Amino acid sequence: MQFSDIIGQNHIINHLKTSAKNGRIPHAQLFVGKNGYGTLPMAIAYAQFLLTKFSNNSEASKLKAEKLQHPDLHFAFPVTTTDRVKKHPISDLFLQEWREFLAEQPYGSLFRWLQYIGVENKQGLINVDEAQEIVKKLQLKSYEGGFKVMIIWMAEKMNLAAANKLLKLIEEPPEKTIFLLVTENEEQIISTIKSRCQALHFPALSENEIIKGLMKLEAVSENAAIKIAHKAEGDFEKAIHLLHEDSNDLVFEQWFIAWIRTAFQAKGNASVVKQLVSWGDTIAGKGRETQKQFLAYCLQFFRQALLLNYQQPDLVFLETTTPNFDLNKFAPFVHANNILDIQKELEEALYHIERNANAKIVFTDLSMKLTRLLHKKEEKV
Repeated sequence: MQFSDIIGQNHIINHLKTSAKNGRIPHAQLFVGKNGYGTLPMAIAYAQFLLTKFSNNSEASKLKAEKLQHPDLHFAFPVTTTDRVKKHPISDLFLQEWREFLAEQPYGSLFRWLQYIGVENKQGLINVDEAQEIVKKLQLKSYEGGFKVMIIWMAEKMNLAAANKLLKLIEEPPEKTIFLLVTENEEQIISTIKSRCQALHFPALSENEIIKGLMKLEAVSENAAIKIAHKAEGDFEKAIHLLHEDSNDLVFEQWFIAWIRTAFQAKGNASVVKQLVSWGDTIAGKGRETQKQFLAYCLQFFRQALLLNYQQPDLVFLETTTPNFDLNKFAPFVHANNILDIQKELEEALYHIERNANAKIVFTDLSMKLTRLLHKKEEKV
């Protein structure tokens, strides 16, 4: 992965190149933005630039860096136990899968990564075992006499023990050691680490950049690329997801529509309330990453309905396939008087699921609140 392979973000590429050539390379940097904005590809391209530009053997370094096998390039990323790795999971045990994943899905999300290694029903973490490995690796001298680069992907998934273990190393790293922390949510990184990093915030990609990326990387026709880019909301990972029509969205749509139909009927009807509880049990039986993906889907669905309700059809890309469900008829129930409360409840549910709260209680409570909010009337001006 080189700078030339990255979609858009030219101003960030120019900044990184210029600052490096001028000798201004912060020892700890935080790349902030959705995975689909190119944070991880940028971190890899920047690492390869540092390892080859300032190496004693640039051609050999370049070849090893392109294969992600450079001895001074290190990765840490969320992992969990699998059928193969029964305990103490660390990134080094998944390096082969990681390189294959990056070759196929460089803009991929955490959910895609866990799906790739067959554990999408679990939550991935960066634990204290990983932190200990990082400390060991970075205490060694550089193999090629240049920089050592440690890329920590989804740094917000570091648990507290891991973060505390790395704090001093990030604050005072060995000479020519660079930390690149990649995150979608910098607020979830402990402040003591965040304060020691120079942050770069990645904007959403333009539609034109996504169109060019799809045509170049996926051999998509221009007309198809234009349609997908309009729906992708500046997120290339989402564009790929739309291109391949991921089946998860079809399942999520079925769950969502069953949920809101039952919630509409549940007000004052005890027998229907039991159906809502049963629905919550079904979702609670899924893996936490799937639950999180579903809640994110719900947020998007409600926002699309709101846009449709307020006559912004050009911004609505959601297309439902469920028989006898009309988004136009649902849209008036999502309005200014309830959308903020709906968003708040969904985000709180997502927060609690991420922190291993009892999923059955979380989804049952959310269902009861949704019943009340969907019946809330819009205030007439």
